[in-house]
Amino acid sequence: MSKVVPYLFYRDAPAAIEFLTRAFGFVEEYRFPMDDGRIGHAELALDDAALMLASTFEGFGTSPLDLPAVHCQIRCTVDDVDAHYERARRGGATLVTEPESHHGSRMYRAIDLEGHRWIFATPLAEA
Repeated sequence: MSKVVPYLFYRDAPAAIEFLTRAFGFVEEYRFPMDDGRIGHAELALDDAALMLASTFEGFGTSPLDLPAVHCQIRCTVDDVDAHYERARRGGATLVTEPESHHGSRMYRAIDLEGHRWIFATPLAEA
């Protein structure tokens, strides 16, 4: 079995964890705090999917806030994209699109508090 797990960096990783759990429904499973308040490593889950993150460290990780252009997007499959969209809206996510159906999925796009770009989607039933 293969699994791809994104590893994201944030200037303010503690705030990112709070945001990702509130707005996108992730569940914090592990956190390794550093003495200076930064996060050395954290693991979050969304159903059976995993996400790892850490604070930015010089020469090791960079936040999208420090980049000149979009470097990637993270796509997550959720059971009910419309309900997820409402949670993200209430949680303060920057919503790029409303839920729409195309490419065999109903999906929306959002941006988190430091500029990581997210796509949340629910597969459409085949006709």
